[in-house]
Amino acid sequence: MNGTGKNYGTGRYGLRFPAAERLLKTAAIAAALCCTACRQPATKGGSVEGFALGTVYKVTVTDIAPDSLRQQVERVCAAAESSMSVFDPHSLLSRINRNETDSLDEDIIRNIELARSVSELSGGRYDITVQPLVDAYGFAGGEQAAGIDADSLLRYVGYEKIAVRDGRLVKQYPEMQIGLNSIAKGYSVDKVARMLEAEGSANYLVNIGGEIFCRGRNPSGERWHIAIDTPYEGNYIPGAATSTVIDVTERGVATSGNYRNFHTGPDGRKYTHIIDPTTGGSTESNLLSATVVAESCALADALATMFMVLGLEDSLAMLDAHPEFAVLLIYADETGAMRMHRSEAMEQYM
Repeated sequence: MNGTGKNYGTGRYGLRFPAAERLLKTAAIAAALCCTACRQPATKGGSVEGFALGTVYKVTVTDIAPDSLRQQVERVCAAAESSMSVFDPHSLLSRINRNETDSLDEDIIRNIELARSVSELSGGRYDITVQPLVDAYGFAGGEQAAGIDADSLLRYVGYEKIAVRDGRLVKQYPEMQIGLNSIAKGYSVDKVARMLEAEGSANYLVNIGGEIFCRGRNPSGERWHIAIDTPYEGNYIPGAATSTVIDVTERGVATSGNYRNFHTGPDGRKYTHIIDPTTGGSTESNLLSATVVAESCALADALATMFMVLGLEDSLAMLDAHPEFAVLLIYADETGAMRMHRSEAMEQYM
Protein backbone atom coordinates (compact mmCIF):
# COMPACT_ATOMS: atom_id res chain seq x y z
CA MET A 1 0.00 0.00 0.00
CA ASN A 2 2.93 2.35 0.59
CA GLY A 3 4.51 1.82 -2.80
CA THR A 4 7.93 0.90 -1.48
CA GLY A 5 8.36 -2.16 -3.66
CA LYS A 6 9.25 -4.38 -0.72
CA ASN A 7 8.14 -7.98 -0.50
CA TYR A 8 5.43 -8.50 2.12
CA GLY A 9 4.09 -11.76 3.46
CA THR A 10 0.53 -12.43 4.56
CA GLY A 11 -0.39 -12.54 8.24
CA ARG A 12 -2.65 -15.00 9.95
CA TYR A 13 -5.68 -12.75 9.78
CA GLY A 14 -5.32 -11.60 6.19
CA LEU A 15 -3.32 -8.52 7.17
CA ARG A 16 -0.07 -7.89 5.32
CA PHE A 17 3.05 -7.52 7.44
CA PRO A 18 6.70 -6.89 6.40
CA ALA A 19 8.23 -10.37 6.20
CA ALA A 20 11.67 -9.38 7.48
CA GLU A 21 10.90 -6.67 10.01
CA ARG A 22 7.71 -8.10 11.60
CA LEU A 23 6.10 -4.71 12.08
CA LEU A 24 2.76 -3.37 12.25
CA LYS A 25 -1.49 0.37 13.48
CA THR A 26 -7.68 8.85 15.72
CA ALA A 27 -8.41 10.49 15.85
CA ALA A 28 -7.53 11.46 19.10
CA ILE A 29 -3.89 12.68 19.14
CA ALA A 30 -1.92 14.61 16.60
CA ALA A 31 1.68 13.92 15.77
CA ALA A 32 4.10 16.77 15.11
CA LEU A 33 7.16 17.06 12.97
CA CYS A 34 10.33 17.68 14.94
CA CYS A 35 12.85 17.97 12.12
CA THR A 36 15.68 20.46 11.81
CA ALA A 37 15.54 22.70 8.78
CA CYS A 38 18.31 22.58 6.24
CA ARG A 39 18.94 24.49 3.06
CA GLN A 40 17.11 23.26 -0.03
CA PRO A 41 17.17 24.54 -3.60
CA ALA A 42 14.78 27.44 -3.98
CA THR A 43 12.42 25.48 -6.22
CA LYS A 44 12.41 22.25 -4.21
CA GLY A 45 11.33 21.26 -0.73
CA GLY A 46 8.85 22.79 1.65
CA SER A 47 5.37 22.32 3.05
CA VAL A 48 1.77 23.01 2.17
CA GLU A 49 -0.87 23.31 4.87
CA GLY A 50 -4.63 23.61 4.87
CA PHE A 51 -7.95 22.26 6.06
CA ALA A 52 -9.55 19.05 4.79
CA LEU A 53 -11.61 16.13 6.09
CA GLY A 54 -12.76 18.28 9.01
CA THR A 55 -9.21 18.79 10.28
CA VAL A 56 -5.87 20.37 9.41
CA TYR A 57 -3.29 18.81 7.13
CA LYS A 58 0.39 19.39 6.46
CA VAL A 59 2.36 17.83 3.63
CA THR A 60 6.15 18.20 3.68
CA VAL A 61 8.41 17.26 0.78
CA THR A 62 12.17 17.65 0.37
CA ASP A 63 12.72 16.74 -3.28
CA ILE A 64 9.97 18.36 -5.38
CA ALA A 65 8.41 21.81 -5.54
CA PRO A 66 5.48 21.94 -3.09
CA ASP A 67 3.66 24.89 -4.68
CA SER A 68 1.63 22.76 -7.09
CA LEU A 69 0.64 20.17 -4.47
CA ARG A 70 -2.06 22.00 -2.49
CA GLN A 71 -4.75 21.60 -5.13
CA GLN A 72 -3.91 17.93 -5.63
CA VAL A 73 -3.89 17.17 -1.89
CA GLU A 74 -7.25 18.86 -1.40
CA ARG A 75 -8.68 17.09 -4.45
CA VAL A 76 -7.78 13.70 -2.94
CA CYS A 77 -9.32 14.68 0.40
CA ALA A 78 -12.47 16.09 -1.21
CA ALA A 79 -12.98 12.84 -3.12
CA ALA A 80 -12.57 10.86 0.12
CA GLU A 81 -15.10 13.04 1.90
CA SER A 82 -17.58 12.74 -0.96
CA SER A 83 -17.22 8.96 -0.73
CA MET A 84 -16.80 8.04 2.94
CA SER A 85 -17.94 10.87 5.23
CA VAL A 86 -20.80 10.20 7.66
CA PHE A 87 -20.95 13.95 8.38
CA ASP A 88 -21.75 14.87 4.77
CA PRO A 89 -25.39 13.92 4.07
CA HIS A 90 -24.66 13.88 0.35
CA SER A 91 -21.71 11.45 0.53
CA LEU A 92 -22.01 8.01 -0.99
CA LEU A 93 -21.69 6.39 2.44
CA SER A 94 -24.51 8.54 3.88
CA ARG A 95 -26.76 7.56 0.98
CA ILE A 96 -25.85 3.90 1.50
CA ASN A 97 -26.71 4.18 5.19
CA ARG A 98 -30.10 5.65 4.24
CA ASN A 99 -30.62 2.76 1.77
CA GLU A 100 -30.85 5.15 -1.16
CA THR A 101 -28.27 3.03 -2.98
CA ASP A 102 -26.29 -0.12 -2.39
CA SER A 103 -23.59 0.55 -5.00
CA LEU A 104 -20.10 0.90 -3.54
CA ASP A 105 -17.03 2.63 -4.92
CA GLU A 106 -13.50 1.23 -4.78
CA ASP A 107 -12.55 3.25 -1.68
CA ILE A 108 -15.45 1.97 0.42
CA ILE A 109 -14.89 -1.60 -0.74
CA ARG A 110 -11.20 -1.47 0.22
CA ASN A 111 -12.03 -0.07 3.65
CA ILE A 112 -14.72 -2.67 4.32
CA GLU A 113 -12.24 -5.43 3.41
CA LEU A 114 -9.55 -4.02 5.71
CA ALA A 115 -12.07 -3.51 8.51
CA ARG A 116 -13.20 -7.13 8.28
CA SER A 117 -9.61 -8.31 8.77
CA VAL A 118 -9.24 -6.19 11.90
CA SER A 119 -12.68 -7.29 13.15
CA GLU A 120 -11.67 -10.92 12.82
CA LEU A 121 -8.37 -10.23 14.56
CA SER A 122 -10.17 -8.59 17.49
CA GLY A 123 -12.93 -11.16 17.83
CA GLY A 124 -15.50 -8.57 16.83
CA ARG A 125 -14.40 -5.88 19.31
CA TYR A 126 -13.56 -3.63 16.35
CA ASP A 127 -16.56 -3.21 14.06
CA ILE A 128 -17.49 -0.55 11.48
CA THR A 129 -21.20 -1.44 11.76
CA VAL A 130 -21.29 0.22 15.20
CA GLN A 131 -22.47 3.45 13.52
CA PRO A 132 -26.08 3.32 14.91
CA LEU A 133 -24.58 3.42 18.42
CA VAL A 134 -22.16 6.19 17.43
CA ASP A 135 -25.18 8.21 16.27
CA ALA A 136 -27.12 7.46 19.46
CA TYR A 137 -24.24 8.63 21.65
CA GLY A 138 -24.03 11.88 19.68
CA PHE A 139 -20.67 11.37 17.98
CA ALA A 140 -21.89 11.84 14.40
CA GLY A 141 -22.73 15.51 14.58
CA GLY A 142 -25.96 15.25 16.56
CA GLU A 143 -26.96 15.28 20.21
CA GLN A 144 -26.86 12.24 22.49
CA ALA A 145 -30.25 10.59 22.93
CA ALA A 146 -31.79 11.02 26.38
CA GLY A 147 -32.36 7.29 26.69
CA ILE A 148 -30.22 4.87 24.68
CA ASP A 149 -31.57 1.37 24.16
CA ALA A 150 -28.22 -0.25 23.40
CA ASP A 151 -29.63 -3.77 23.45
CA SER A 152 -32.11 -2.86 20.72
CA LEU A 153 -29.45 -1.19 18.56
CA LEU A 154 -27.05 -4.13 18.93
CA ARG A 155 -29.34 -6.14 16.68
CA TYR A 156 -28.09 -3.97 13.82
CA VAL A 157 -24.41 -4.29 14.75
CA GLY A 158 -22.09 -7.05 13.53
CA TYR A 159 -19.45 -7.08 10.81
CA GLU A 160 -20.55 -10.57 9.79
CA LYS A 161 -24.03 -9.17 8.96
CA ILE A 162 -22.79 -7.25 5.93
CA ALA A 163 -21.10 -8.43 2.73
CA VAL A 164 -19.83 -6.99 -0.54
CA ARG A 165 -21.19 -8.79 -3.60
CA ASP A 166 -20.56 -7.63 -7.15
CA GLY A 167 -19.74 -4.13 -5.96
CA ARG A 168 -22.86 -3.83 -3.82
CA LEU A 169 -23.40 -3.79 -0.06
CA VAL A 170 -25.66 -6.53 1.25
CA LYS A 171 -27.11 -5.93 4.73
CA GLN A 172 -28.83 -8.46 6.95
CA TYR A 173 -31.08 -5.63 8.20
CA PRO A 174 -31.89 -2.42 6.32
CA GLU A 175 -31.39 -0.48 9.58
CA MET A 176 -27.68 -1.34 9.57
CA GLN A 177 -25.21 1.47 8.98
CA ILE A 178 -21.45 1.56 8.58
CA GLY A 179 -18.99 4.21 9.70
CA LEU A 180 -15.46 4.48 8.35
CA ASN A 181 -14.10 7.22 10.61
CA SER A 182 -11.59 4.78 12.12
CA ILE A 183 -10.05 4.06 8.70
CA ALA A 184 -10.98 6.75 6.19
CA LYS A 185 -8.55 9.43 7.37
CA GLY A 186 -5.64 7.00 7.39
CA TYR A 187 -6.72 5.70 3.99
CA SER A 188 -6.78 9.27 2.66
CA VAL A 189 -3.24 9.80 3.99
CA ASP A 190 -2.14 6.75 2.00
CA LYS A 191 -3.81 8.10 -1.15
CA VAL A 192 -2.04 11.44 -0.80
CA ALA A 193 1.24 9.54 -0.33
CA ARG A 194 0.66 7.63 -3.56
CA MET A 195 -0.09 10.90 -5.33
CA LEU A 196 3.22 12.36 -4.12
CA GLU A 197 5.09 9.32 -5.38
CA ALA A 198 3.38 9.68 -8.76
CA GLU A 199 4.66 13.27 -8.79
CA GLY A 200 8.21 11.97 -8.26
CA SER A 201 8.72 12.48 -4.53
CA ALA A 202 10.65 9.89 -2.53
CA ASN A 203 11.08 12.01 0.61
CA TYR A 204 7.84 13.25 2.15
CA LEU A 205 5.58 13.26 5.20
CA VAL A 206 1.79 13.45 4.98
CA ASN A 207 -0.03 14.50 8.16
CA ILE A 208 -3.83 14.75 8.15
CA GLY A 209 -5.17 15.44 11.62
CA GLY A 210 -2.31 13.52 13.24
CA GLU A 211 -2.55 10.45 10.99
CA ILE A 212 0.75 10.10 9.15
CA PHE A 213 2.57 8.33 6.37
CA CYS A 214 6.19 9.15 5.62
CA ARG A 215 8.84 7.95 3.21
CA GLY A 216 12.53 8.60 2.71
CA ARG A 217 14.30 11.20 4.85
CA ASN A 218 13.53 14.53 6.41
CA PRO A 219 15.37 17.74 5.39
CA SER A 220 18.22 16.79 7.74
CA GLY A 221 18.70 13.44 6.03
CA GLU A 222 17.30 11.49 9.00
CA ARG A 223 14.22 9.38 9.52
CA TRP A 224 11.17 11.51 10.16
CA HIS A 225 10.72 12.50 13.82
CA ILE A 226 7.14 12.28 15.07
CA ALA A 227 6.14 13.53 18.51
CA ILE A 228 3.35 11.72 20.37
CA ASP A 229 1.04 13.96 22.38
CA THR A 230 0.51 13.40 26.09
CA PRO A 231 -3.07 12.10 26.47
CA TYR A 232 -4.57 14.16 29.27
CA GLU A 233 -7.92 15.93 29.30
CA GLY A 234 -7.46 19.54 28.30
CA ASN A 235 -4.62 18.83 25.88
CA TYR A 236 -6.45 20.09 22.81
CA ILE A 237 -3.46 21.65 21.05
CA PRO A 238 -1.36 19.16 19.06
CA GLY A 239 2.29 19.41 20.03
CA ALA A 240 1.61 21.46 23.17
CA ALA A 241 2.64 18.58 25.45
CA THR A 242 4.34 15.47 24.14
CA SER A 243 5.23 12.17 25.77
CA THR A 244 7.91 10.85 23.44
CA VAL A 245 9.27 10.97 19.90
CA ILE A 246 9.48 8.12 17.40
CA ASP A 247 11.69 7.98 14.29
CA VAL A 248 9.94 6.49 11.27
CA THR A 249 10.24 6.02 7.52
CA GLU A 250 8.31 3.94 4.97
CA ARG A 251 5.47 3.53 7.49
CA GLY A 252 2.09 4.82 8.56
CA VAL A 253 1.51 6.11 12.10
CA ALA A 254 -1.85 6.61 13.79
CA THR A 255 -3.03 7.23 17.33
CA SER A 256 -6.43 6.74 18.92
CA GLY A 257 -7.37 8.07 22.35
CA ASN A 258 -10.28 8.99 24.56
CA TYR A 259 -9.01 12.28 25.97
CA ARG A 260 -10.20 14.69 23.25
CA ASN A 261 -13.33 13.24 21.68
CA PHE A 262 -15.79 12.90 24.55
CA HIS A 263 -18.76 14.68 26.05
CA THR A 264 -21.04 14.68 29.06
CA GLY A 265 -24.39 12.98 28.46
CA PRO A 266 -27.85 14.02 29.67
CA ASP A 267 -27.29 11.81 32.73
CA GLY A 268 -24.13 13.69 33.70
CA ARG A 269 -21.81 10.81 32.78
CA LYS A 270 -18.75 11.10 30.60
CA TYR A 271 -19.07 9.35 27.24
CA THR A 272 -16.13 8.71 24.90
CA HIS A 273 -16.31 8.08 21.16
CA ILE A 274 -14.85 4.57 21.64
CA ILE A 275 -17.88 2.23 21.43
CA ASP A 276 -17.63 -1.47 22.32
CA PRO A 277 -19.78 -3.35 19.77
CA THR A 278 -20.06 -6.37 22.03
CA THR A 279 -21.81 -4.43 24.81
CA GLY A 280 -23.10 -1.31 23.06
CA GLY A 281 -21.48 0.82 25.75
CA SER A 282 -19.22 3.85 25.49
CA THR A 283 -15.78 2.67 26.56
CA GLU A 284 -13.91 4.45 29.33
CA SER A 285 -10.82 2.73 30.67
CA ASN A 286 -7.35 3.43 32.01
CA LEU A 287 -5.93 3.03 28.50
CA LEU A 288 -5.54 6.66 27.41
CA SER A 289 -4.07 6.33 23.93
CA ALA A 290 -2.69 3.77 21.51
CA THR A 291 -0.15 4.60 18.81
CA VAL A 292 0.52 2.09 16.04
CA VAL A 293 3.20 1.98 13.34
CA ALA A 294 2.18 -0.12 10.34
CA GLU A 295 2.82 -0.61 6.66
CA SER A 296 -0.06 1.73 5.79
CA CYS A 297 -1.78 4.54 7.64
CA ALA A 298 -5.19 2.96 7.04
CA LEU A 299 -4.08 -0.19 8.85
CA ALA A 300 -2.46 1.83 11.64
CA ASP A 301 -5.67 3.85 11.99
CA ALA A 302 -7.90 0.78 12.33
CA LEU A 303 -5.57 -1.05 14.70
CA ALA A 304 -5.18 1.96 17.01
CA THR A 305 -8.97 2.10 17.37
CA MET A 306 -9.03 -1.65 17.98
CA PHE A 307 -6.56 -1.36 20.86
CA MET A 308 -8.63 1.41 22.47
CA VAL A 309 -11.75 -0.75 22.33
CA LEU A 310 -9.83 -3.71 23.80
CA GLY A 311 -8.60 -1.72 26.78
CA LEU A 312 -5.27 -2.18 28.53
CA GLU A 313 -5.40 -5.82 29.69
CA ASP A 314 -6.76 -7.24 26.45
CA SER A 315 -4.35 -5.07 24.44
CA LEU A 316 -1.39 -6.47 26.39
CA ALA A 317 -2.69 -9.98 25.74
CA MET A 318 -2.98 -9.14 22.03
CA LEU A 319 0.61 -7.91 21.96
CA ASP A 320 1.81 -11.07 23.70
CA ALA A 321 0.14 -13.08 20.93
CA HIS A 322 1.40 -10.73 18.18
CA PRO A 323 4.90 -9.45 18.95
CA GLU A 324 5.11 -8.18 15.36
CA PHE A 325 2.73 -5.31 16.19
CA ALA A 326 4.56 -2.00 16.74
CA VAL A 327 2.45 -0.33 19.41
CA LEU A 328 2.88 2.31 22.12
CA LEU A 329 0.21 2.27 24.84
CA ILE A 330 -0.14 5.15 27.31
CA TYR A 331 -2.26 4.35 30.34
CA ALA A 332 -3.00 5.43 33.91
CA ASP A 333 -1.84 3.09 36.67
CA GLU A 334 -3.73 2.40 39.90
CA THR A 335 -2.45 5.66 41.42
CA GLY A 336 -3.47 7.70 38.40
CA ALA A 337 0.12 8.18 37.22
CA MET A 338 0.67 8.05 33.46
CA ARG A 339 2.67 5.06 32.22
CA MET A 340 3.91 3.77 28.87
CA HIS A 341 4.08 0.27 27.41
CA ARG A 342 6.12 -0.26 24.24
CA SER A 343 5.84 -3.47 22.31
CA GLU A 344 9.04 -5.22 21.24
CA ALA A 345 8.48 -4.20 17.62
CA MET A 346 8.03 -0.55 18.60
CA GLU A 347 11.47 -0.34 20.25
CA GLN A 348 13.26 0.17 16.92
CA TYR A 349 11.37 3.44 16.42
CA MET A 350 11.99 4.92 19.87
